[in-house]
Amino acid sequence: MKTGKLVLLIVAGALFFASCKPIYQCGQPAPEKSLMTSKRLKAIVVERDSLCSTLSARDNEIVSLKEEIATQKEKIAELNQMITDIEKKYNELSGAKLSEAEQFNLALKQKTQELEEKEKLLAERERALNELRDVVARQDSITKRLNDVLRNALLGFNSDELSVEVKNGKVYVSMSDKLLFKSGSAAVETKGKEAIKVLAGVLEKNLDIDILIEGHTDNVPIKTAVYQDNWDLSVARATSIVRILTVDYKIVPTRLTASGKGEFSPRATNETPEGRALNRRTEIILSPKLDEIMQLLKQ
Repeated sequence: MKTGKLVLLIVAGALFFASCKPIYQCGQPAPEKSLMTSKRLKAIVVERDSLCSTLSARDNEIVSLKEEIATQKEKIAELNQMITDIEKKYNELSGAKLSEAEQFNLALKQKTQELEEKEKLLAERERALNELRDVVARQDSITKRLNDVLRNALLGFNSDELSVEVKNGKVYVSMSDKLLFKSGSAAVETKGKEAIKVLAGVLEKNLDIDILIEGHTDNVPIKTAVYQDNWDLSVARATSIVRILTVDYKIVPTRLTASGKGEFSPRATNETPEGRALNRRTEIILSPKLDEIMQLLKQ
């Protein structure tokens, strides 16, 4: 929770210096007049709202778990009342036949055992919840730090060439084909290699990050002697970047995944040249390893 609030304060501060008109509240639209480019400002607002959404989801999860704990405590209170009632009946029948007293004694032991099991289960759930919160907080911290490092490292590239944003707990580095490739080619251009070099420098120092390379195209059909369609081209472009990272910068191959989505995951409409330009991109998706969370879920 503290990490989420800190992230919102950082985003709010960034917007203050960017537009001279602070945007602090989730969902508040960007100011009409700003010193920043419209695309840059929109990206920051989208990132802020994404963080707000993530924080809200986490708060809802905690509320749900607290409600479950309250329910378990109510059941324990009911069991305590049942034990009290049984003890009362036991005392009332203490002068009755020994066999009847033994039956009540057995019932009391059974209820006591049930109560102990419920209390043990509640304690285990509270422990698991605290562990999960700690792991999620660490993952959020890693994502935020990585986002900040990449933004600072890639300041030398234009916003229409490269952008960095956080979505769903992952950092997305989106590089346009203007930066990376010539039309219909999967060979990385010189300036694109410079961007990949900067990115590799960050990845070499953050070994707990998994890397997914996704190639994307517009919907203009392509068929050459090398590429049968946009599927082929998008996969080839992703693979080219993977090879640079593994061969030139020795990034461990097990951390990398290359994939292509062709024209089927557009960011904008393909009906305009501007929209098609946005869709022709390669996204490098960085996510903290989720081994700890998966282990907790299995338990």
